[in-house]
Amino acid sequence: MTDRLQALLSRWFELPQAQALPDEAMHRELKQVWQASDFVAQLCLRQPDWLLELADSGLLERALAPEELAGQLRDILEGVTEEAALLQRLRQFRQRQMLRIIWRDISRKAPLEETLEDLSELADQCIRQALDYLTIWANSRYGTPRNAEGEPQRLVVLGMGKLGARELNLSSDIDLIFTFPAHGQTDGRRPLSNEQFFSRLGRSLIKALGAQTEDGFVFRVDMRLRPFGEAGPLALSFGAMETYYSSQAREWERYAMIKARPITGESVYQDQLLGILRPFVYRRYIDFGAIDAIRDMKRRIQAEMHKRGMDANIKLGQGGIREIEFIGQAFQLVHGGRDRDLQLRPILKVLGLLQKKGLMGEREVRELTRAYTFLRLAENRLQAWRDEQTHLLPEDDAGRQRLAQSMYFDDWEGFHSVLEEHRRRVEEYFRQVFADTETQCHPLEKAWLAEDEAEAARLLEGIGYEQAEKVLEQLQDFRSSHACRVLSEAARHKLDRLMPMLMEHISRVTNPDLTLVRLLELLQAIVQRTAYMDLLLENPQVLEQLVRLGSESRWVVSQLVRYPVLLDELLDPRRLYAPLRREELKQELQTLLGRIDPDDLEQQMERLRQFAAGNRLRTAAADITGAIELMVVSDYLTEIAEVVLEQVLELAWNYLVQRHGRPGGVSGRGFSVLGYGKLGGVELGYGSDLDLVFLHGDYPGNAVTDGRKSVPNDVFYARLGQRMVHLINTRTPSGVLYEVDMRLRPNGNSGLLVASLSGFEKYQLNTAWTWEHQALVRARPVAGEARLGAQIETVRERVLRLPRDAEKLRQEVAAMREKMRTSLDRSREGVFDLKQGKGGITDIEFMVQYAVLKWAGKYPALTAWTDNTRLLETLVETGVMDPSVGEALVLAYQRFRDTYHHLALQEQPGQIEDGRMDAERQQVMAAWEQFFGA
Repeated sequence: MTDRLQALLSRWFELPQAQALPDEAMHRELKQVWQASDFVAQLCLRQPDWLLELADSGLLERALAPEELAGQLRDILEGVTEEAALLQRLRQFRQRQMLRIIWRDISRKAPLEETLEDLSELADQCIRQALDYLTIWANSRYGTPRNAEGEPQRLVVLGMGKLGARELNLSSDIDLIFTFPAHGQTDGRRPLSNEQFFSRLGRSLIKALGAQTEDGFVFRVDMRLRPFGEAGPLALSFGAMETYYSSQAREWERYAMIKARPITGESVYQDQLLGILRPFVYRRYIDFGAIDAIRDMKRRIQAEMHKRGMDANIKLGQGGIREIEFIGQAFQLVHGGRDRDLQLRPILKVLGLLQKKGLMGEREVRELTRAYTFLRLAENRLQAWRDEQTHLLPEDDAGRQRLAQSMYFDDWEGFHSVLEEHRRRVEEYFRQVFADTETQCHPLEKAWLAEDEAEAARLLEGIGYEQAEKVLEQLQDFRSSHACRVLSEAARHKLDRLMPMLMEHISRVTNPDLTLVRLLELLQAIVQRTAYMDLLLENPQVLEQLVRLGSESRWVVSQLVRYPVLLDELLDPRRLYAPLRREELKQELQTLLGRIDPDDLEQQMERLRQFAAGNRLRTAAADITGAIELMVVSDYLTEIAEVVLEQVLELAWNYLVQRHGRPGGVSGRGFSVLGYGKLGGVELGYGSDLDLVFLHGDYPGNAVTDGRKSVPNDVFYARLGQRMVHLINTRTPSGVLYEVDMRLRPNGNSGLLVASLSGFEKYQLNTAWTWEHQALVRARPVAGEARLGAQIETVRERVLRLPRDAEKLRQEVAAMREKMRTSLDRSREGVFDLKQGKGGITDIEFMVQYAVLKWAGKYPALTAWTDNTRLLETLVETGVMDPSVGEALVLAYQRFRDTYHHLALQEQPGQIEDGRMDAERQQVMAAWEQFFGA
């Protein structure tokens, strides 16, 4: 007995509870348990009544049924009304249960299976019941989240890893993923999107479980297994999950998802979620990559363990727990798609089934099962000592002796000898299963070279290509193209290595035939540039991301064909799927331009174009995967354009000031860029033009610049506008920065390129047409001097609040809409134009503009926003629009734009089949009739 244990026991026997223990056998058990777990010893000394109650109730002598555990937690949490009390009671409940579980484990009263199941059920109940309380409180604060049909939504918590398989250890993190069935919003006074609601709820749950308080923690929570890892949204919809796992997830995530288990949510939604995930994990077709992927993962883990000096790690080291799991899960990944019996989570059940099906021998399974049980017991003993997450064997003599005795050995040597024998056997079986095949040819090399076309077609069909013969023709056309024929021998060798890898990756997406066509176009553009070939060969993640994005978006591939340098963006998926916001965009652009000679205009324009294209690509990647919602997509695209415009203004200004000096009679720059349309409304799309108007402040009529080559202010500002248009519109090797439309300036194309503020105000008040006031509804300063921007806003508000003849306004707006529809509507039999068709996007925009112009004088709040969604919400808040009509128009507008966005990503016109989205169109047309009549 150690001095420390003796001291602890002395303190114990001074307590009255020590005398109340039932018998001497309990005291012997107490010494045994305390010797192996200082955590339990300290807990008993702090809460001696807990041990007495557990002993008196008999719960140290028998297993606790799941319903009993759930009932105990319900009783403890009953009456909780605030977060602080919830956190305290959860932690006290966890500590009491850990005392029971560790006692039964170390005293040999509970087999390993019971301990793992008990710990997993403890985590499940803490998650479920904590979430129940947090959901009630969140609903009270924000309203109930609902889908588009008004059905209430609940958070589905997906347990991963050991929690998912109900194999949790004594001091394990719990790996979670948060998801919810469908997009929508809460029904509270200030609605939140479902993603916002469930992200906030998820953060509350993480805090409830993982925050360290004076009472400790419940479970440390790890969210890094969610889509896009730490860079991804905290909670995703089922649709976003499906998109990610069908076309974006990495190979190792299949392995992780084997153990995924829904812990919360209605059973119908749990089944729906598992149905979404199953095709990602278990492939219908031959899977060449499963064994290689796990082998590579194991190599990386071992390299990291060795680098850290952690070869003695019984979980991740050689012959450790993870290797046993890898063995079983390799067979699951390869065979589970065609044999659903193998779609299990607990590893011991998997091993038993593999033996039953003849996939593994009886001796192998028996020895792996014994090794797994021994290693997991040792893992629990290591963690029971301090309630710390560790898998490292102790290095000190006292720690080694303690571990050996807790594992029922007399000394360290005896324990270590048995441990090493188990690990040796595990490593031996692991090597047999994952025999290295790197020196062999890739299985699809025959399909690429197509020396035997019949065999090549069978190979392609076997991995999921639908029209194998047509695919072979396309590959032949590519091989015989001029770009391939002129390749050097070294480049040809690289292509022959790359193509089988590319074809395999493509076979895993939902539309392999179409994806191959798209990526062959890209290869045509880069095949003779060996740097890009090397990038794809040496960085599997680039190839993986390329295939996933290419399968989802024709637009993305076109961008890469135009700007092959954007392939570098695929190197880091966390960065790729996490678009930058305004301040980060500014920093990145400053860094890019800071490396260029300030007088090198050509390079400045190239970098601007690469910056804009790269960040649009990031936004598209996040959009495609559902990592960001439609409204946020437009925010990102708009911020990119605004940051670019600010930089273009900076470059043009510096150039002209250097030549002519600063304008006289003005403070600051006295220049502002007014954004109209989608830019002004913060609704920019991937291919949107920029509708711009340039304005300068007022100054004395004879004002001139203060430079050596002085010019009148009017000339300076005109040249400033011209240079900005030149920087944006000039076609360089990387194309144009944006297409710019200046026709909304006063007097259109016949007007001055840069107008004065007073001239703009006079024009808007006295001369502008009604349609120009409609355009002003969606106008706002997007670049330039803030003081002048505020003055422009004042003018805008004054114009929009002008008194108007309601009937005349109605007739003019309706007439302009009919004129536009006649010339622009591309609807035809069987086809509906989303933008210009009757009941489409533009009808909603015209109704909003009409309502603002009619009612802004009475309700000034209508001039506060420029985007249609918030304008519709304001129209409802002011009573101008019936709430049901406003909600229907918001929903229709968002769905139309979402569809329009994704058609743009496929480089398809904004048209859908007639009859699709018919309910939304009918609602828009009904609202139009209310506003304008039949």
